[in-house]
Amino acid sequence: MLKLVTRDNARLLVLSGPRNPYPGKLGVVEVDALADLLLVDGDPIANIDLLGDPARNLLVIMKDGKVFKNAL
Repeated sequence: MLKLVTRDNARLLVLSGPRNPYPGKLGVVEVDALADLLLVDGDPIANIDLLGDPARNLLVIMKDGKVFKNAL
């Protein structure tokens, strides 16, 4: 489910061609990509409730390749 709403949606945006609001690479973790990443303390597949308390359970938050939180 998480893959569906993250990487798969990024692939759909790429297919929208000139209507894609995000220039650059999407849906991948590599140099020059627009990476949005969450590092979760636990397994969100087994327990989606972990995402309901981001202050406690999200150790790293990265948006557009910029780190907004790093609790490591």
